[in-house]
Amino acid sequence: MSILVYLVPAALLLGGLGLAAFMWSLRSGQYDDLEGAAERILYDDDKPEPDRTETGDPEN
Repeated sequence: MSILVYLVPAALLLGGLGLAAFMWSLRSGQYDDLEGAAERILYDDDKPEPDRTETGDPEN
């Protein structure tokens, strides 16, 4: 039973740290745009680089 003297405060401390981290993430705006990140992966913004033979590059 004496182990509870160490385990209960350790559990409360870890729970408090988790709550503090969650509150910090709320205040810093981590959850402001939930749909944006999910939709952003669907868009293909990468433009393919032109082939050097098509551009007339003299190095190729």
